[in-house]
Parts: sequence; structure tokens; C-alpha cells
Amino acid sequence: MKVTVVGAGAVGASCAEYIAIKDFASEVVVLDIKEGYAEGKAMDLMQTASLNGFDTKITGTTNDYSKTAGSDIAVITSGIPRKPGMTREELIGINAGIVKTVATSLIQHSPNVILIVVSNPMDTMTYLVHKSTGLPKNKIIGMGGALDSARFKYRLAEALDAPISDIDGMVIGGHSDTGMVPLASHATRNSIKVTEFISQDRLQQVVEDTKVGGATLTKLLGTSAWYAPGAAVSSLVQSIACNQKKMFPCSTLLEGEYGLNDICIGVPVILGKNGIEKVVDIPLSDAEKTKMQESAAGVAKTNGLLEV
Repeated sequence: MKVTVVGAGAVGASCAEYIAIKDFASEVVVLDIKEGYAEGKAMDLMQTASLNGFDTKITGTTNDYSKTAGSDIAVITSGIPRKPGMTREELIGINAGIVKTVATSLIQHSPNVILIVVSNPMDTMTYLVHKSTGLPKNKIIGMGGALDSARFKYRLAEALDAPISDIDGMVIGGHSDTGMVPLASHATRNSIKVTEFISQDRLQQVVEDTKVGGATLTKLLGTSAWYAPGAAVSSLVQSIACNQKKMFPCSTLLEGEYGLNDICIGVPVILGKNGIEKVVDIPLSDAEKTKMQESAAGVAKTNGLLEV
């Protein structure tokens, strides 16, 4: 199993590290446009192998896509990160050109590759990859919902003063501060609805804190977060590589599901060896349906800025 990570910045390097530590891939290739940067990150990570007990080979390359040939899965993290006060949507002008070039270059050397898109604005970048590559829709996956759900579970565990392993929750919709739809009605602690443990007001605060989770970290760090995004990507990669068929909310091209068409947005999917094996239809309350429609409208507006 060969995995390529494009972009050796904080998110890409974190992603490569988590994949290597989980030890399910034979090789991880890290590619970056900055001379020597990916090679340095790869060498640094390989020097942790004996300490962290993994045998995955990590190699770095400067913009040489021939080194990615034969990749089963590729992760696109390249593009500029958010700065404090910047929305994900404001990145579209620069990142669209980068993501389109990266995707086509990857497919040229690995025609059967499954692509995972991390670059922001993530739903629109996932849609761009669909429109510019012609890959089957099961092979193009946007990461956002897996990360947003992890942040939702973190906030729920905090509110309940509970171990996070007790908590289950999901965020669908667009990967943006205004587009996320945390499914509070489905959130549970050991199969018991969280509304049994906390008030509606506290739960609503959890929802709001989740929606600005990325912005909160950007303000604190001065740039986008990387540990949780890297971990989220590695979980998607592992589910595909090991055919685990786990369910994650991911951005995928919808063709009638959830009443939406010709848009990439976060919904629960099953991830296995073929990428997206199935889109899972879950019941939504009227309020959640309305929020999902509003979220889709926001994503569609951002899509309209693309030059495909």
C-alpha cells in the first residue's frame, strides 16, 4: 500500500506521521514544491521509526510526481493555510489553481488513485477535483466532516465531563464556520442521548463552539491547526487501505441524496477499499434539513467562484 501526501507543511507532515505510526502502509511519499523541504520532513520522520516502532518507509521529493507513481491513495493538503480573521472561502483564488494542478499530476502517474482533499475551501476544492479530473465519484473524498465531528465529540466530552471514548456525534454539511450542521439530536454517551445529561442551552453552546472550532484554533495558533486534521486524514486513509468500511462524514458528490444535486458536501459515507462504498441516508429533523439546505446554498455560492 503506497500513500502520497502532497504538501509537507504542518498538516501534511502530521498526516504522514500518523499514517506511518499506524504501520498499515508500506510507503508514504511526501511531496512539496519547496526545495528540500519534503526530503527533510521525511528524514526527520524516518528517524523516529525505531523509537515509535513502525516499518513504513517515508520518502520526500521536491515536485517530482514520478516518485508518486503507483500510489493507491493520495492526500492533497497543498495550498495556503488560514490566517486569523480569514475565512476558508477567501483562500479559493490561490488554492483552486494549486489543487487542480496537483490532482491532474497525481492522476497522470497513478490513474487508479483515490484522492482525499484537505485544502480549503474543502467542499469547493473537492468539487473542483470532480470537474477537472473525471475520476469516478467514489474515488474523490473531502476530509472536513471527519475533523468537524472529532471537534464536536471533544466539545461534547468537555460539556459532559466524560471520557471522549464514551461520546459519539457527527457533523454534516459544509466545512465552514457557517455551514457545519452538528447533529445534536443524534449525539450520544454510550448510546444514551446527550440531552439526558446536559441542558438544551449547554448543548447549543457545544454546537456553536464546534462550528467555530477551526477559527478558534487559528486565532490561538496564528495559523490553521494540524494535529487533529492530520489524525482525521490518517483515519480515512486507514479505513480505505485496510478495507475497514468505517462510517465517516465526508464531502462527496451528491446526485439526489439528501435532496441535493451537483454539489460536494459532508454526509455520512462508508469508506472501504473502493473509496466511498456507500452514502448513508440518516433521518434529519426539520430544523437539520433546513440547516443542510442553507449550508448547501453557501457551498454552491462558493463553487460559483470557480473557473473550471
